[in-house]
Amino acid sequence: MAFTDLEYQAAQPPPPLAKFVESFWMLANPSEVEQHIILVPDGRIDVFFSVSAAEPYHVTLLGLQDRPEAQVIPARSTTFAISWNLLAVEYLLPIPLGELLHRGRALPADYLGMSGTDLRDFDAFCAKAAAHITPLLPGDLDPRKSKLFDRLYASNGSLPVEALAQAAGWSSRQINRYFTRLFGLSLKTYSSILRFRASWHYLKAGQLYAEGAFADQAHFIREIKKHTGVTPKELARNQNDRFIQFSAFSLP
Repeated sequence: MAFTDLEYQAAQPPPPLAKFVESFWMLANPSEVEQHIILVPDGRIDVFFSVSAAEPYHVTLLGLQDRPEAQVIPARSTTFAISWNLLAVEYLLPIPLGELLHRGRALPADYLGMSGTDLRDFDAFCAKAAAHITPLLPGDLDPRKSKLFDRLYASNGSLPVEALAQAAGWSSRQINRYFTRLFGLSLKTYSSILRFRASWHYLKAGQLYAEGAFADQAHFIREIKKHTGVTPKELARNQNDRFIQFSAFSLP
């Protein structure tokens, strides 16, 4: 079964949430066959609200990943998700992610007021999630962190650490300590994930040469292999759609 046989929707958060919430999305496998995929990094932090034929409703927080991981999409399953920007970790999420690199952790089943019945209507889920998140928004943000993440996401990770530090008015050493403690990896590593994510659309279209964010073709190939385990040519083929980057489905 190809990935295109699955059902996918995505929605943007209301503007007041945009610094913290990247998107809401849902993925359903209505068939009787489980789907084996290789999930590649996209730099997002996800909370999954899931139910399947084999498992009752549950909520899971998944930390960042910087390498490919084999995953299974269960048969007759539905997952609604909230994808968070990194700024949410410090201000909104219930636990730090420094120890959750490549790992997940169960959250209470009533997280954000949700229950299994909320997986029946995606639009209603998005509205309810936004309504529960809005009162949690902080009144004041550290301006250094706000500037850092604004530049980081706007550049798709193409700016060097020193340039980001200068723009934020924050030393690169302090930034790396902050990243390692809260997210489990360095800013340089996270930037490479964002560059890889930005290149995904071109790779899927068969464009196999280095984009401007990479120093040269050799650097481009190394980065692709690090995050997928295969060369750009193999990834572009993507036999049976087994390599998946969920964030790509919300791109214009």
